Amino acid sequence: MAAFILRRLAQAVLVMLTVGLIAFALFRFVGDPVTFMLGQDATPEQRIEITRALGLDQPFYVQYLRFLGNAVQGEFGLSLRQVQPVSRLIVDRLPATLELSIVAALFALLFGIPMGVYTALRRNSWFSHVLLAVSLAGVSLPTFLIGILLILVFSVQLGWMPSFGRGEVVQLGWWSTGLLTASGLKALVLPSITLGLFQMTLIQRLVRSEMLEVLRTDYIRFARARGLTDRAVHFGHALKNTLVPVITITGLQLGAIIAFAIITETVFQWPGMGLLFIQAVSFADVPVMAAYLCLIALFFVIINLVVDLLYYAVDPRLRLRPI
Repeated sequence: MAAFILRRLAQAVLVMLTVGLIAFALFRFVGDPVTFMLGQDATPEQRIEITRALGLDQPFYVQYLRFLGNAVQGEFGLSLRQVQPVSRLIVDRLPATLELSIVAALFALLFGIPMGVYTALRRNSWFSHVLLAVSLAGVSLPTFLIGILLILVFSVQLGWMPSFGRGEVVQLGWWSTGLLTASGLKALVLPSITLGLFQMTLIQRLVRSEMLEVLRTDYIRFARARGLTDRAVHFGHALKNTLVPVITITGLQLGAIIAFAIITETVFQWPGMGLLFIQAVSFADVPVMAAYLCLIALFFVIINLVVDLLYYAVDPRLRLRPI
């Protein structure tokens, strides 16, 4: 177990070094930060002064090592658009994105798994066909269209939910949350459904297909022959063995939710990292783009490590052989 964790950590370090190199290349090859900061009318003396202040006159490897050292400390320089430390901007926007992503992931899990189990066990019921039709719509419709339709129905026509913003938030130290206010909870409903609908339908279809496959296996027939109840067979044996691939997809989708919350945050003007990234792209704010890339990569690395460790808790076969 310890060797497995160390091996995964070594792989994670290699991944982060590669991502750091790509992010650093953005600084060097995507635009000129001196021009972005001073404009086209800057004098040669001003350009030389800023170039030295930023360390851009140093060799490539020196700049890269300095970038890695600063990145380990959470420093990515100044935003070219807002002229503020990028770390401060990320810290201000991170709670909103994580809050939205976690709620969307919980929505996907709490509805996707029961819907998948039901459609597998009650394949011929009318409600099962309705759920499959809903899942088909959730997989087919693009995220931005789902968000616009929800805004049209529940915000414009019915007036039940706000169409943009995060609502009132409460500061808990450096963390801001809208889960403790009524307006914050209402503002979270439509974005979380929009962001989690695709993941919910994906989990539902995966659980259904895996459940149907497991129910055809010999050990399920043997369990029925022993006289076990349907409840024990379905939830004590079949569902547990269905969860291994579900854990994989769910873990990867959690990272995807965080990474691709950009569209949802743009549609609902949600003040998270995705909206910050879109604004940075439109202004070519390279430090913000690089910080976002490194942070998303770190999330994926951590989630993959957690998913690998969860395999040990779910599948006892993995504990019987070295990995």
